[in-house]
Amino acid sequence: MRLLIVDDSNMIRTRISRVVQNGGLKGVVLAGLAKNGQEAIRLARTTRPDVVTMDLTMPEMDGIECIQALMKLDPTINILVVSALNDKSTAIQALKLGARGFVAKPFTDEELQIALLDVTETR
Repeated sequence: MRLLIVDDSNMIRTRISRVVQNGGLKGVVLAGLAKNGQEAIRLARTTRPDVVTMDLTMPEMDGIECIQALMKLDPTINILVVSALNDKSTAIQALKLGARGFVAKPFTDEELQIALLDVTETR
């Protein structure tokens, strides 16, 4: 299973990749890291990720636009929103567009692992 991490914060991208690689999520391989939605779509076209962690607030292309584009590219993709947004309506919009789960920042390693397992088991 290939994972694409999309977040404008280098610290968050690094943290998620560390949790995935050291956290014992079996069979999860890092497909790429993107710092905005445009980069994510470019990477998704070449790496064909099964799972994407998606920040919602990013420059150039935000998470909502990116989710819409990724769902057009591959409707079976599993998207986990990882966002500090306290704006529930944006999170709900992301889920309506096809995201399969939500984790609020700040998150614990365990919260992230459980959420990733949840979205990957829905396949």
